[in-house]
Amino acid sequence: MHRVAVLLLPPVVGFDAAIPPLLFSNATDADGNALYEVVTCALTPGPVAATTGFAVLPAAGPEALETADTVVIPGTRYPPARIDGVLAPEASEVLARIRRGTRLVSICTGAFVLAAAGLLDGRRATTHWKFADDMRRLHPQVLVDENVLFVDDGGVLTSAGLAAGIDLCLHIIRSDHGAQVANAVARYCVVPPWREGGQAQFIDRQVPAPDHFSTAATREWALEHLDEELTVHRLARHANMSARTFSRRFHEETGQSPGAWVRSRRVDRARELLESRDLPVDQVARLSGLGSGGNLRHHLRRGVGMSPSSYRKSYQGI
Repeated sequence: MHRVAVLLLPPVVGFDAAIPPLLFSNATDADGNALYEVVTCALTPGPVAATTGFAVLPAAGPEALETADTVVIPGTRYPPARIDGVLAPEASEVLARIRRGTRLVSICTGAFVLAAAGLLDGRRATTHWKFADDMRRLHPQVLVDENVLFVDDGGVLTSAGLAAGIDLCLHIIRSDHGAQVANAVARYCVVPPWREGGQAQFIDRQVPAPDHFSTAATREWALEHLDEELTVHRLARHANMSARTFSRRFHEETGQSPGAWVRSRRVDRARELLESRDLPVDQVARLSGLGSGGNLRHHLRRGVGMSPSSYRKSYQGI
């Protein structure tokens, strides 16, 4: 079983600290067996102060890092890292316990800890948009991108602020075990199963439009008709809007154009079909709205770096 250790550095952002245990602990296989073992840990015994008036009692000490396959560092105001861009000796000693090759993940300002340890040097990374300039000032060698929800740089992954940690954890679960498992976790948590890492941290419209001006109902309808032609004009007609107004409001609500959103949903549907059903590639492409097997191969290779047959073998074991 994949072991996830969540390192709590005081004062920890309580919301961030709760995300990895909740999501990874609810990832199960088809028989209901847990796919991850999750443990929270800290530098020293006892409760870890949170930023918002409570404390978190970790289940283990720093020894948990020694056997972890993934280490997650939630957001924190840990002064050495946040103010001076360094780690106190006790934190450096603890991080040195992490085995080589362990996947490293930060949520929100947890990226400051990875950066202070020199683990983000020369890498593209993100953090909460409000603190991106602080990261640049303290760590000019880090390639900071505050315009995305998360960055997957192979063995090191970073997320933007707060709720973007949910998107990153779902992305990790999807990468490890496929879209079906990740979507089931998202449904349990009542959150969207897919917000791509490249989506902006915040969108233009700060106050949602009234429901009758929203594109939400049309998006729900589109998910049931992915195998049909879904042009902007057809989507706009369903929403009773002009194409121009629909496109503008769609982008305000999702951060994507209608075309990009539909394409991503179709690839996601194809992934689900490849994981769960033994259908010919051309039929998967047709049912997901991607048209041809060649088109499916193109989008799957671009999205996950695999052919349909390799993807199916990875998740079905056939």
